[in-house]
Amino acid sequence: MLLYHGSNTPDIKILKPRQADHDRPYLYMTTIKIVAGFYLINTVERPYYWFPYGFEEDGTVHYQEWYPNALREAAEGKKGYIYTIEAKEEDTLPLPNIPCARLAVTPMPVLDCQTITDCYKWLMEQQKRGAFILKKYTDKTPAQLASMHGQLIQYLNEKNMKENPACSYAKFIQTKFPTVWEAYIKQI
Repeated sequence: MLLYHGSNTPDIKILKPRQADHDRPYLYMTTIKIVAGFYLINTVERPYYWFPYGFEEDGTVHYQEWYPNALREAAEGKKGYIYTIEAKEEDTLPLPNIPCARLAVTPMPVLDCQTITDCYKWLMEQQKRGAFILKKYTDKTPAQLASMHGQLIQYLNEKNMKENPACSYAKFIQTKFPTVWEAYIKQI
C-alpha cells in the first residue's frame, strides 16, 4: 500500500520512527495524501500540536478553522515535503481515532518526494480539486464555537496547563483564544 508522510525536512531517504506523544517512537504515515499535507503546517511547537482536521460521515476530509483565516495564517509561505512510502499492511499498525493513519516501528525507505513550495497555495489547489472541505471560521454558529471552546478547556484541564502556562500550547491558546484561556484560569 502507498502511504504518505508530511515533513518540513528536505532530502529524507529513509523515514525513521520518532518519539511524539505516544508510548514509544513511531513513524507516522497516512493513506490520504491531503492529510500528510496538513502535517506540514503545525502552528504549535512540539511536543504539542494543532492539526484541526477530521472526517465527514462519508470519509471526506475536512479542515476546521477555529479562528479567522486560520488555514492561511498557518500555511501561507511555508515549504514542506510529502514523502511517499510503499509498505506492507503487516508492517504497519492502525492509529485509533484516525482511520487513515498508520504507524511503523521500523525505518522505511522513501519511494518518492513532492516538494510543496507554498503550503497554502497547494492546499487551496487541493480544496478546489475536492481533496478536502475547508470549514471556515466565519461559517460557525455560536453553538459550534461554544462547543469548540469547551473542547479547548477540556484539553487544557487534561494537560494541567495552569502548571505550565509558558508552554507552546498554552501560549497558542492565550494568543488565539484569550477568552478561552481566561475561562480556563477562572475555573474552581
